[in-house]
Amino acid sequence: MLSDKSFTPRSDEELQKSMVGELKPHDAPINLTEYDPSWPDLFEREARRIYSVLGNKALQIEHVGSTSVPGLCAKPIIDILLVVSDSADEEAYVPALEAAGYTLWIREPDWYEHRLFKGPDTDINLHVFSYGAPEIDKMLRFRDWLRSNEADRKIYEEVKRGLANKKWRYVQHYADAKTSIVQEIMERANGNNT
Repeated sequence: MLSDKSFTPRSDEELQKSMVGELKPHDAPINLTEYDPSWPDLFEREARRIYSVLGNKALQIEHVGSTSVPGLCAKPIIDILLVVSDSADEEAYVPALEAAGYTLWIREPDWYEHRLFKGPDTDINLHVFSYGAPEIDKMLRFRDWLRSNEADRKIYEEVKRGLANKKWRYVQHYADAKTSIVQEIMERANGNNT
């Protein structure tokens, strides 16, 4: 099992570079909760709202991340994948999302033109990628693998719980520390589908 021993946290400057607003320290452990069966309903409500705001500009909306995997503990934040034609073309979708109460939080042009929004009334991470970005398939494959593979779901949960108990300056450092276990699981998932 992998640990975070080879993990080097990104600097404040690196993190601030992608933040739209001010980078705020967390300086605490990560709050993980047991799986909540209301999470899919919260996702569905947000998906309907996003479709109502963007219409056919929303090419795909998916529930991703740990809250999308029944039985898996998670930070109680609904991760949502939104696919648009071109996530770099912010004029095409950002004003409409902002008018509906979503807040642009992160802009990462060097990582598949990723954008991240926070929700108006539900704790969400709305991840926006361009159609065809490799990260889309990776997020969906990881979710589907954890839904169907109990052994890897348990391994992932064990690593998450171990990491969550540590004090993290930023929540992103916790997310980055999981990279090794995610890669290990993805290798098995990809090997199973070839």
